[in-house]
Amino acid sequence: MIPFLDLRSTYLELKDRIDASVSDVMNSGTYIGGSYVQKFEQAWACYCKCNYAVGVASGLDALILALEALGVGEGDEVIVPAQTFIATWLAVTRVGAMPVPVDTNLDDYNICVEKIGKAITSKTKAIIPVHLYGQPCNIREINEIAKATGLFVIEDAAQAHGARYEDERIGAHSDIVAWSFYPGKNLGAFGDAGAITTNKIDLYSRIKRLQNYGSTEKYVHTEIGYNSRLDPIQAAILLCKLDRLDAWTCRRAEIAELYSSDISNKNISIPFVHPHVTHAWHLYVVRTPCREKFMQYMSTRGIQTLIHYPIPPYLQKAYSTFGFKQGSLSISESTSKQIVSIPIYPHLSDNDVKKIIDAINCYDDNF
Repeated sequence: MIPFLDLRSTYLELKDRIDASVSDVMNSGTYIGGSYVQKFEQAWACYCKCNYAVGVASGLDALILALEALGVGEGDEVIVPAQTFIATWLAVTRVGAMPVPVDTNLDDYNICVEKIGKAITSKTKAIIPVHLYGQPCNIREINEIAKATGLFVIEDAAQAHGARYEDERIGAHSDIVAWSFYPGKNLGAFGDAGAITTNKIDLYSRIKRLQNYGSTEKYVHTEIGYNSRLDPIQAAILLCKLDRLDAWTCRRAEIAELYSSDISNKNISIPFVHPHVTHAWHLYVVRTPCREKFMQYMSTRGIQTLIHYPIPPYLQKAYSTFGFKQGSLSISESTSKQIVSIPIYPHLSDNDVKKIIDAINCYDDNF
């Protein structure tokens, strides 16, 4: 079986360095904060070409802290994509605001910029665009809309490590960018971890305070905060992996190019990539009208596939009392029934890539 993802291979590539770094943390006696957290925050800010980075406990926490830092709360509305991982929505409702879904594009699955304006009301406080699957959305136009209407922009870059928009790395285009380092991400820790990046000192300072019980001085708490700190062991692991991120991203791009050029089955729609972006290829997502048949067929050929994501957040039971109606966001609803993710990770061999392509090209809806 070709697995959908092989996390162990990245560890084995860097095993000696990772083991040494983790051992160093354990021997240091510093298990909260410390030099590895500081070094990673500095390195991540440098990589993203931004002024500041703050390591936090998870990608969800990064979004919550970003909203809190911007003063988003009860009575506010936040524009979000109709189709994304539910964490984007959970952050909005966790701070007491109302998520307002905007339908996605059929070609890249990102939020439809042309529909954002119609969703803005007097209660709108922020927009959270998601760089879904690793392809940057049209962040320049989104920021132009936000500037013209007095809104904040928080980028959900949980899947966009190393991606570029108009030749600039994702990480510094908007007020705040939220990151996840969940193990399956392109830059993944060995547990939950996250970060925010920003160019604004006031936002950086507030998030530093909010993540640490609302405190910058021990036992002095100036506001109600959280306990959301990047673990130094995870920071040490991420530092080791960061050195390899660009090489791994290049390998993902090579695999994606092979898929896009060699998959010829008319029953399978391959991803569209905009010319002004560099896709991070966190996921390679195809569409097919008979998804269950396709996934079953791929399994018989020894290839694991997954769905990201089968149910849009507005149709989840968690949001059943919010008044969202089935059929109201047609593109998100339609694509969610057809999308399938096939394996794409840097240690996937050329032989496995060929096997996957051959299997897809031999697939027939009559299977």
